[in-house]
Amino acid sequence: MIRVGFVVGEFPPEERTRRIDVALSYSSTEIEIGIVDAAATSYRRGVTPAEVQAAAPAFIEGFREAERQGYHAVVPLGALDLGVDGGKSAVDIPVVGPTEAALHIAGIVGERVGVLIYRERLLPVARTVIRRYGMESLIAGYRFSGLDLPDIAANREALVENFLVRARELIREEGADVIYPMGVAQCPVHMKPLWLQEQLGVPVVEGIGAPIRMAVLLVSLGLRQSRVRWPKAIVP
Repeated sequence: MIRVGFVVGEFPPEERTRRIDVALSYSSTEIEIGIVDAAATSYRRGVTPAEVQAAAPAFIEGFREAERQGYHAVVPLGALDLGVDGGKSAVDIPVVGPTEAALHIAGIVGERVGVLIYRERLLPVARTVIRRYGMESLIAGYRFSGLDLPDIAANREALVENFLVRARELIREEGADVIYPMGVAQCPVHMKPLWLQEQLGVPVVEGIGAPIRMAVLLVSLGLRQSRVRWPKAIVP
């Protein structure tokens, strides 16, 4: 059995449970998903580079804890790929970022990716993550579902309506042929990807199942991050 550690930051209990339940749904007779805690959070109205960098050490420690617990690979919760770059130097098991995995999969099932994020003020942070992977040429455009993360659960109907309108704009106006909800509260937490695909008529690649299954693929192939690109960190 391949064991994947899913590193989860701090959330209100109900929100945390929603995300964990989705992650665990990707378990199977061959895949075990385990939850590892990280003492950091992105659950706020707007995230700046300051919060992103401040959260990274806690997630890197979560990756180390996953390795200590015997997991074969590790994935953080959240489309910001918190701690992923440093984490690849910190541990010897594959570290797979949600946006990293989703964009690579999107590039297999489509050529032009439409990205849906929560609010316009998050665009610089989102672009920074995508730029890190050299995937900017894949992006057809960005749209915004219009709700801050802490407000989504209480406004699910508005989320669904806004998301569908903006996703269809990306398909019609920008030529997107695949949709990436860059913010897991949109999908798969409050909307299921298969349902969205039926509504939109294009593939929808989301940020929980994609990295978990990508991590399983890497383990099954005996692959992990290159030590030429990510030399192993020396811990005092």
